[in-house]
Amino acid sequence: MTIRVFVVDDHSIFLSGLRSELGRSFEIVGEATDVDEAIEAIRAAKPDVALVDVHMPGGGGAAIVAAVTKDRPEVKFLALSVSDAAEDVIAVIRAGARGYVTKTISPADLADAIRRINEGDAVFSPRLAGFVLDAFGGEATTIADPELDQLTPREREVLRLIARGYSYREVAKQLQLSVKTIETHVSAVLRKLQLTSRYELARWATERRIV
Repeated sequence: MTIRVFVVDDHSIFLSGLRSELGRSFEIVGEATDVDEAIEAIRAAKPDVALVDVHMPGGGGAAIVAAVTKDRPEVKFLALSVSDAAEDVIAVIRAGARGYVTKTISPADLADAIRRINEGDAVFSPRLAGFVLDAFGGEATTIADPELDQLTPREREVLRLIARGYSYREVAKQLQLSVKTIETHVSAVLRKLQLTSRYELARWATERRIV
């Protein structure tokens, strides 16, 4: 089955070349040159993989990824940029992208990256992988998450387990707490994050890749 790809870049010449190159291997289902247009068009096209530029007026690639992922979680995002700055990499991955490559990548390697992203892999240009491991491995987080920072360490533990699908009783057993205590923690988490259900909580945690 041909992978359906959507491409986003605010430089029309680069976008044209990208579309032409990728069109040899994939079905190009749409393109966009700005953030708002991209969000609506990707939602409508429902591609398998969306390739998005990182630096664009109106919020850039991270804004597109975050907005679309809320109601189209099945769309996989690969960020493409001239930047290899750690803060850019971390911001777009935190938003929900599954990979980040620089525009120096060869056409063959880009095609391979798209295939791997579609299969569920995480893909990064070699020198960028360390940024992600540091940031999401707990060694160094250069971008704070104010919402997550509201939660106590125990609430974060409960959040992760509930988001993984554990019942209150299973969480209580694992953390050696009472079910009532778990219920109290979940209520606190929902209140602090302004969520209304376990489903919303699970989606929130998944979007931030903290499950």
